[in-house]
Amino acid sequence: MGGGHPTGHGNGQRGGPPFARLDFDQSPFLVIWETTRACDLACKHCRAEAVPERDSRELTTDEARKLLEDVRRFGPIIFVFSGGDALKRPDIAELVSYGSELGLRMAATPATTPLASEERLRELHDAGLNRIAVSLDGSCPEIHDEFRQVEGSFAHGLRILRTSRELGMSTQVNTVVARHNLHDLDALCDLMGELGIVFWEVFFLVPMGRASREDVATARQFEEVFQRLYDLSRTAPFDIKATAAPHYQRIVIQRQREERKLQSGDAEDPLAASPEAGDGIGRARGVNDGDGFLFVSHLGEIYPSGFLPLKAGNVRSEDLVETYRTHPLFRRLRDRSQIRGKCARCEFLPICGGSRARAYWVTGNYMAAEPYCSYVPPRPGEPDRVSRLVELPTLV
Repeated sequence: MGGGHPTGHGNGQRGGPPFARLDFDQSPFLVIWETTRACDLACKHCRAEAVPERDSRELTTDEARKLLEDVRRFGPIIFVFSGGDALKRPDIAELVSYGSELGLRMAATPATTPLASEERLRELHDAGLNRIAVSLDGSCPEIHDEFRQVEGSFAHGLRILRTSRELGMSTQVNTVVARHNLHDLDALCDLMGELGIVFWEVFFLVPMGRASREDVATARQFEEVFQRLYDLSRTAPFDIKATAAPHYQRIVIQRQREERKLQSGDAEDPLAASPEAGDGIGRARGVNDGDGFLFVSHLGEIYPSGFLPLKAGNVRSEDLVETYRTHPLFRRLRDRSQIRGKCARCEFLPICGGSRARAYWVTGNYMAAEPYCSYVPPRPGEPDRVSRLVELPTLV
């Protein structure tokens, strides 16, 4: 799943996200390091287009320790060991221990293979790893293993989650939502409730790597999944986050306002207030590519995210902290006034911003409107802020 966000935060349903107080111009909420592109799986939609063997040009152990030191300069933020499969690196426990000594909050996303043995998981836990995030893309082996292209991957995922919980680590599930598993989401939701996880991160596919536009759900299907996730969030014993889909924040705001209107009997339009103004919901700026988020490749290259391959330097030659704070690419991504299309006039722009990565891969312009959003914002001069949806043509 390299490039994902096992972040440990939700969307505001449970008292507000902890990143609400962060200044994203100065510090990202999380940094992901693609430790390696080596992996024993062959996932159909792999962002990294992973390969079986490690690259000799990967960051060395000493360079990785320096990376951890640089990340710590941002503060005690979340750091993720991603991949490929981080367990392909023999020094991973040593690096987790070093990050723990520095005071970073750390998660890892091991591949669902035999490499994630109880011995290795115990080693990571003893080194100071805070969370294990495991990818499950179906409620049964037939769906998950077909996607991961290796028989037994589903069983290994369940084993890793259970073993990690027994060892005392918090556990998270990452799921890619695409056309292949839309029919399975209800069953998958039921499975999530049985696993004892603390967090479910739902990734909405970006057409890059091995994924194509034909694999991405339609804008209307995005909307339907958002509604189901919100309904689940009201009762689930775990937090839920939609990744590469900042427009889920709009659903949260709209649904909460509708609920408040019903409870109070207020006849006013639930969208009459600006989402960034006043009522205690939706005011936090959501994490987006290069805006609260930073990605470092296995070669040390600095990117806004693993889904937006626009390079801003390399940790071997540039200062990571200064690159995030001052590089023109990052500064533009954080300036939402430069986003174009219907996003530019959307009242939810301050808390959404649309996926910059998906805009890039679909249109070629990373500041274009989110291409998989079916919400139609009001035009200037329209008197009522009414939520309107249209069925967009499938982007293929």
